Amino acid sequence: MRIKPETRDTYFSFLTLPTRWSDNDIYGHVNNVTYYSYFDTAVNNYLIEQGGLDIHNGAVIGLAVETHCNFFGPAAFPEILDVGLRVAELGRTSVKYEIAMFIKNQDTAIASGHFIHVFVDRGKRRPVPMPVTLKTALERLLVDQTMQD
Repeated sequence: MRIKPETRDTYFSFLTLPTRWSDNDIYGHVNNVTYYSYFDTAVNNYLIEQGGLDIHNGAVIGLAVETHCNFFGPAAFPEILDVGLRVAELGRTSVKYEIAMFIKNQDTAIASGHFIHVFVDRGKRRPVPMPVTLKTALERLLVDQTMQD
């Protein structure tokens, strides 16, 4: 079953990122592992900026438990990318983000995937409920506005 690339209008939040010279591989395009770095940057930027996540001193942190990416087209330095973000599932202690990458001024994704965080106590590494400010920020990105648990 071939997955088709999505369009920009199905995502709710965007982070613009420049590709870097070091992102290109020997084949002249951004290496596949770098896409995960872009995904992680977009997610954590949103959590910090919109959800108030304190990555250095907060009692709660998010641990990635699953990632996935489908590739549809290449990117290369010096292109500018827009990384789209939305939330597919939102529980009490976990969230499934859906992420897509678009070359600036293009409407069709060159890659899309998902990323699952489980929020845990920093010290004990056991799941805990998300802080209210974080959960509220993630609710704004829900695809289906009926919350799931």
